[in-house]
Amino acid sequence: MSPQWMDKLVIPSRTKIVFLIMDGLGGLPAEGKPGTELETANTPHLDALAGGGVCGLLDPIAPGITPGSGPAHFALFGYDPVINNVGRGLLSAAGLDFPMTERDLFMRVNFATLNSDGQVIDRRAGRIDTETNERLCRKLDAGIRPAPGTEVFFATEKEHRALIVLRGDNLREEISETDPQQTGLPPLAPEALITEASGTADLLADLLNQAKMVLADEPKANMILLRGYSRYHRFDSMSERFGLFPVAIASYPMYRGIARLLGMAVYSPTSTLEEEIAALEAAWQDYDFFFVHVKPTDSRGEDGNFDAKVKAIEAVDALIPRITALSPDVLVVTGDHSTPAALASHSWHPVPVLLSARTCRPDRVEHFGEGDCLSGGLGRMPMSSLMTVALAHAGRLTKFGA
Repeated sequence: MSPQWMDKLVIPSRTKIVFLIMDGLGGLPAEGKPGTELETANTPHLDALAGGGVCGLLDPIAPGITPGSGPAHFALFGYDPVINNVGRGLLSAAGLDFPMTERDLFMRVNFATLNSDGQVIDRRAGRIDTETNERLCRKLDAGIRPAPGTEVFFATEKEHRALIVLRGDNLREEISETDPQQTGLPPLAPEALITEASGTADLLADLLNQAKMVLADEPKANMILLRGYSRYHRFDSMSERFGLFPVAIASYPMYRGIARLLGMAVYSPTSTLEEEIAALEAAWQDYDFFFVHVKPTDSRGEDGNFDAKVKAIEAVDALIPRITALSPDVLVVTGDHSTPAALASHSWHPVPVLLSARTCRPDRVEHFGEGDCLSGGLGRMPMSSLMTVALAHAGRLTKFGA
């Protein structure tokens, strides 16, 4: 069943749904460990939810496909991740509440470190702090001269991530990314993927050359890498599709951006997991769908730090009683994709999921982990079907047919 087709079955309800998303949750076993990061973590509260609920595995895009965070989150919320795939730049712009126009080309930026040979030796510039990022954006804004008829805007996102907006006429998004995705290689040139994008590619090449000169004296962040080009797109909101009044509680701008594009209210930025749970409690009476995003699980996986990812999962588990005390009608705990510390990157492995609700048919899973979820009652299903299942358990779908 197509997620969009399912919308016709939605009926009004006052039930409440929580999606607790541990970014990059899925993992792989490590030598000397009893299993994956999730299986190694001490998670008594998640295990209790699994024991009384129903579990399974989710494929964010399709089996064997490694997803980006953007399309994976669209899938979580019931939007086809292929049809609705957009560049990460648009998500960042929405997350920063940048005043967008139809003449804008949005690009996600990584500040990076080049060695004397022009090779990338750190794609994240040592994860510079946000204050340094803000200083660098001001430096670029003062030092770069855009081509006639265009404007360039720089905005800090968080840590090593930033946003560049190129504003002008007839800009195209069909440009190759400049991030080589590994160290030891020089940044790639922005190349037009279609003939009509050649002018935009030339503008970006000039912008990058200027940025390299402006940042030449920086000890760490002496170059920028461009990713996720996108023009503006409009999406049917979750209220329009599902009759929900949703709110997002997330610290990173990109995830706030996805929420904003899908019509969610966006709660004030939070800095810690404890603050996110406090925000959930504060917003409980005003909304009926709650997206709570946890970033450290993904960050520690990308760092290749197995033990730190385990601790991040355990920190989430410790706060589960505060969520269950609110008595949500449906509580879903999962991730958007797998980020095994063993790979230090996103991977194609399916993501464990648990659903707790009074209406669920409990399976035999007693521990929330990848191996146990393999035999769970939800089976292995597309991530875009998760919203349908959650709505059904919340009493928000009518029957199909006579």
